Amino acid sequence: MALSSTTRFTDSLGNPISLADPTSTGAVNAFVEGFISCEARAVDVLAAQNDPSPIVQAYCATLHLFAESRDAASNARPFIERAQAAAATATPREQRYIAAVVAWADGDIAQAIALHHEQAREHPRDLASLKLGQYHCFNTGDCPGMLRLALAALPAAGDVPYLHGMAAFGYEQCHLMRDAETSARRAISMERKEPWAHHALGHVMLTEGRLTEGLAFMRSVSDTWVGLNSFMVTHNWWHVALFLIDLGHDAEALEVYDRQVWGVVKEYSQDQIGAVSLLARFELAGIDVGDRWVDLADHLALRLDDHVLPFLDLQYLYGLARADRPEADRLMRNIEAFAPKAPPSTRDAWQRVCVPAAQGLRAHARGDFNSAIEGLGLALPRLIEIGGSHAQRDLFEQVYLDALIRNGTEATLTGAQGILQQQVNGQPESTRLRRQAEAVYARLGRPAFNR
Repeated sequence: MALSSTTRFTDSLGNPISLADPTSTGAVNAFVEGFISCEARAVDVLAAQNDPSPIVQAYCATLHLFAESRDAASNARPFIERAQAAAATATPREQRYIAAVVAWADGDIAQAIALHHEQAREHPRDLASLKLGQYHCFNTGDCPGMLRLALAALPAAGDVPYLHGMAAFGYEQCHLMRDAETSARRAISMERKEPWAHHALGHVMLTEGRLTEGLAFMRSVSDTWVGLNSFMVTHNWWHVALFLIDLGHDAEALEVYDRQVWGVVKEYSQDQIGAVSLLARFELAGIDVGDRWVDLADHLALRLDDHVLPFLDLQYLYGLARADRPEADRLMRNIEAFAPKAPPSTRDAWQRVCVPAAQGLRAHARGDFNSAIEGLGLALPRLIEIGGSHAQRDLFEQVYLDALIRNGTEATLTGAQGILQQQVNGQPESTRLRRQAEAVYARLGRPAFNR
């Protein structure tokens, strides 16, 4: 597919774009605007996939890669090849974006991140590139990198509410809570329907133990969670469920799982891990989940050969093991075989973090608490390297804590008491933590904590 001629247009953020078909401008804007606002309309760019313009092809490749499946890169490859073939007709900004997508597809995440940082400095209104760069930083635990990307663009793109939401989450992941809250509230004041800013503010309130306030806030903006991609809508409701669990509203939390978290797009990786994470948290909080693992495991069983991100594989494995599916053992073997061959920029995370964490998670799911403590104990100090947010990684810490409690020796209960009391101090509203701490103190035969 060759380009006979191209014409320069601009996208809705003012970035020059090179198009062979002028009618593709709408599709390009749908991707850019939809991507930065977490709206499902980003996929509308696929309607223009027959346009050979390199940026159109690169955006189509991006969508395929976001499938986070074993065939995502191969599905994206034809679009990448067409983008590369016509790259000479593209602007330098478009060429750099194409190169970043190529690096992503090739597994060179460090190179992709470096290109997105260059883009943020040289073309700070390319917010699609910036958000994609934040995605990669997030998946590799580079929280300062997430924030640097947003701050580089703020002087030139501060009129865009979604950039303030991106900055808010970067601040929050760097533990800069006041800056995070300020940025999130600024985004929301500019655009009430800013789900990423809602998400960032929900993180702040959860981290600071503002549980009743956080639940009320998330509910107050939930009417705007329409037209979003499945990850964003299910993930924000996932946060609602976390508040409900901590506040002891067990039945309501289960209802949120059934209605808003599981079942939007059951085939999507992020919807699957959100469901795994929430079911696990229910059980760790003493809530009976019935047969909910069964349906989820049927979808997880298709993920045995993915190995896109270690953070995903760990949750697929735990869900399969909790459902008592034999595929959990196959996935464990696959992880162990893949880790030494993982791309260099992520190999340490696979070998040094994912493998022992996977061993620990499978052991916990099967009641082997000594092995769970051993495996997770090795992984937890470096857990940030597999990505995910503080709130998401807390699942693995909760599993480790549960293993300490259920192992039941004086030493492990003492270790659990030290962890739990610190958590209760930071989350005084949490019914869940208070119940767990009281049970540990009772087993230790010691006075209950000060309330």
